[in-house]
Amino acid sequence: MAEMDTSSGGGHKKGPGVKKGKKLSTRVDLTPMVDLGFLLITFFIFTTTMSQPTAMKLFLPKDADKPEDQNKAKQSGVITILLGKDNHVFYYEGELDNAASNFKSSSFKDIRTVLLDKKARTPEKDLVVILKPSSQSTYRNVVDILDEMTINVLKRYALVDISEVEEKLVAASDGNVTASN
Repeated sequence: MAEMDTSSGGGHKKGPGVKKGKKLSTRVDLTPMVDLGFLLITFFIFTTTMSQPTAMKLFLPKDADKPEDQNKAKQSGVITILLGKDNHVFYYEGELDNAASNFKSSSFKDIRTVLLDKKARTPEKDLVVILKPSSQSTYRNVVDILDEMTINVLKRYALVDISEVEEKLVAASDGNVTASN
């Protein structure tokens, strides 16, 4: 609170019967202000929501009666996407044949069209997308392709390790794509 000092300074009078006005000094006690400050800080700390971690919703497969049937899919409904370096994307449908004639190149801009085309041609229960990042791909590429799965409402996909043959094929194709650009 504030208080006023009313004690006089003991000064001289000028002339008979003339009273001099008293000097008043003010002193402000800041203790309640500090208490209020701490109460406000405490209030805002308790009422603030901390940043929530962001996570992607995953649809997990249902358990099968036989473990060997758990991962089976029709070859006509499978598309495999391989992530290369410099944002290059490669894909093939079904199994990779020996001549790699079904191995195609794409970009992140065009892969959505490929996925939507495959989704339109394949029954939903048979469609499976296999995602295989290479050692040259970046974390951002993996997140981008997972975002494509969410955007295109593709519920059945798997993130799988890339095989040596596919890794070599991607490395060779990355060199060809970079040289042609």
